[in-house]
Amino acid sequence: MGRAARGGVTPTLDAGALRSWIGRVETVADVAAAAPLDRLAALLGRADAPRRAGDAVFPGGHWLYCLSAVSPDGLGADGHAARGGFLPPVSLPKRMAAGGALRLLEPLRVGAVMERRSRVDDVAVKEGRSGTLVFVHVRHEIRQDSSLALIEDQRIVYGGRGAKAAPLPRRPRSGQTPSWTRTVRPDAALLFRYSALTYNGHRIHYDRRYATEEEGYAGLVVHGPLIATYLLDLCLRNRPESTLAEFAYRPIRPLFEGQAIVLAGGPGDSGETVELWALGPDGEVAIRASARFGAAATGLD
Repeated sequence: MGRAARGGVTPTLDAGALRSWIGRVETVADVAAAAPLDRLAALLGRADAPRRAGDAVFPGGHWLYCLSAVSPDGLGADGHAARGGFLPPVSLPKRMAAGGALRLLEPLRVGAVMERRSRVDDVAVKEGRSGTLVFVHVRHEIRQDSSLALIEDQRIVYGGRGAKAAPLPRRPRSGQTPSWTRTVRPDAALLFRYSALTYNGHRIHYDRRYATEEEGYAGLVVHGPLIATYLLDLCLRNRPESTLAEFAYRPIRPLFEGQAIVLAGGPGDSGETVELWALGPDGEVAIRASARFGAAATGLD
């Protein structure tokens, strides 16, 4: 038995039943419209010209498309789609982002017909310091006009009320001095706007009572993909002529509404790589990320 989410004990998890979801597939189609990208650019504080058909989709902009349509009676208590459909019926109450990795095989283009095929690749039940955790790995493949353009490996972790997705963070290693920095302070309006852009109903991003009383957070939680997009933006502002081939990010601790977040980064060990991180108000690393530029990535694992 796991620890309580809020009093009592966590229901026993049947690992075999949860793993039966491995291989489950969901497919969603869309068109890469310009308007959502223009809204994302405004949210990030970019002064981009309005996008037109054929323009490249801003990296991270794929999170604006191929969004699953769920009716109100298909939502769970947390605002996400109820579990037991595409994702396994994990009984633990708290859902957290555990990171992700992108491979860009070719640029997504405004106006392209898109299809996202999502597959549950793995489900693992583990015991952590804060109790039982369930890790779900989902692979998304996005095609445009029938050509494979982007592969994303998404990691989700479920836990009890006191669960943490990762160990306590460390400060950037000695000598890791940023070449670029930017400070942002996401407020409730910005979080709401990003939730609307990505059709994200998770209540921890806009319902303060739910975030603090039900899930035990210190306030409204800043979306992991939003911070990842900010880091991509920092990178591309400083390498505007480069072509992004790969990007990976790993949340370490949550960031909250109203906090000053320092985005930082600089060249990695080679001319093609960049190391990125986001610091919370205490100066500790909250998210680490890396990017590789150059020719588009190729092939499947």
